[in-house]
Amino acid sequence: MLWAFCILVSLLVTRVTTWVYKWRNPKCRGKLPPGSMGIPLLGETISFFKPYTNSDIQPFIKERVVKYGPIFETSLVGIPVIVATDPDFSYFVLNQEGQCFKNWYPDTFTEIFGKQNLATLHGFLYKYLKHMILSLFGHESRKKMLPEIEQNVCKKLELWSTQNSIELKDSTASLILDRTTKKLMGHSPGNSSENLKECFAAFIDGLISFPINIPGTAYHKCLKGRERAMKMLRDMLQERYEKPRENPSDFFDYVIEELNKEGTPLTEEIALDLMFVLVFASFETTSFSLTLAIKFLSDDPSILKRLTEEHEAILRNREDADSGLTWKEYKSMTYTFQCINETARLANLAPAIFRKALVDTQYEGYLIPAGWTVMVCPPAIHLNPEIYEDPLVFNPSRWEGSKYTNASKTFMAFGGGMRFCIGTDFSKLQMAVFLHSLVTKYRWEEISGGNVRRSPGLQFPNGYHVKLKKKEV
Repeated sequence: MLWAFCILVSLLVTRVTTWVYKWRNPKCRGKLPPGSMGIPLLGETISFFKPYTNSDIQPFIKERVVKYGPIFETSLVGIPVIVATDPDFSYFVLNQEGQCFKNWYPDTFTEIFGKQNLATLHGFLYKYLKHMILSLFGHESRKKMLPEIEQNVCKKLELWSTQNSIELKDSTASLILDRTTKKLMGHSPGNSSENLKECFAAFIDGLISFPINIPGTAYHKCLKGRERAMKMLRDMLQERYEKPRENPSDFFDYVIEELNKEGTPLTEEIALDLMFVLVFASFETTSFSLTLAIKFLSDDPSILKRLTEEHEAILRNREDADSGLTWKEYKSMTYTFQCINETARLANLAPAIFRKALVDTQYEGYLIPAGWTVMVCPPAIHLNPEIYEDPLVFNPSRWEGSKYTNASKTFMAFGGGMRFCIGTDFSKLQMAVFLHSLVTKYRWEEISGGNVRRSPGLQFPNGYHVKLKKKEV
């Protein structure tokens, strides 16, 4: 019996060893980039999600770039991944959609944002939804929204100045969400936007987190938040169906109009997933960027002074001192846009952009096998000292004279290729208007918080509390 047991153990050890070897050395018809696949099934997932507290490149990425170079292999949540930190390779990947690569996100991402969300759609349907969004947030629409955005900002700042302190991230999120829900659903600020904000409260924690769906985890809270938000949106859409309006004016009206067309590619689920993504992206990302920008301005009075001078010059040059911002004035905010781009470069709100290889693809002697995931890592490009001098320093002036203020090989804060973020210009408009009203009418002092944590998404674990005070005339 002992010899039989020994044979059984030997066979088991051989089988496990062979399985581990095959996991760590996947077969392909070419040379894979260097790297490590980690342990079977789990890969290097735990190291990837390990939190850190600075603005530098994620330690997981930085250590492997030093060890393997700018293109390396790994495995995350059981998925084989090629990590791209090289600007040329990253640019190549993002601009080959539909040919060598397709837009892709992990199953956990689609569980959160919906299986019919904009990021998972391709071809005609993606272009169709993109056109719908641009009809809402395009150039002419933004021009019309400018006065109302300024009015809303001024009212909120006035209210905040009467309080002992405000938590800036939460407060700016509420401000932006009020504006967005009114534009999308026709709802005035109030309970609906506050309830939606509560649903999204745990999203950044859960969106890029270890995907374990058990009570108490960030991922579980994220999924529960989606359930509540989707129920609210579905109820609102049903209410609009039952009480249609004679003069369509918001996105729900547009959706219902499209759903009633014969042969429309739009379905209720696609429309609700789209609404969900628009609400999340419009307030969560912009509020993070605004909070970080104000923190940077607090830390460097010379930059705040120059920004303030630009906006005070706008007020001085007006014929009517009591008039509101004009589109021409908005477009003249050169230094403001430099501050916004520099904030986006350092914020790195999208720590990873995913694509999946459609075919075996050769690049610089390496093979990216069909079916493998490529993870483009914008922070590794934005914080590369060979590309940006003193990359961890907030220096808006580095953007003077730059042609590349939206997307390029070295700047991917708003995405790249055909998936460039549709809401970029709307987000910039909201940030610029907020900064204009803030620096011309108020000063602020830091109360507490403001420290940053990444896991790998940006967070303010202790918030950022400030006290607003009106400037003396």
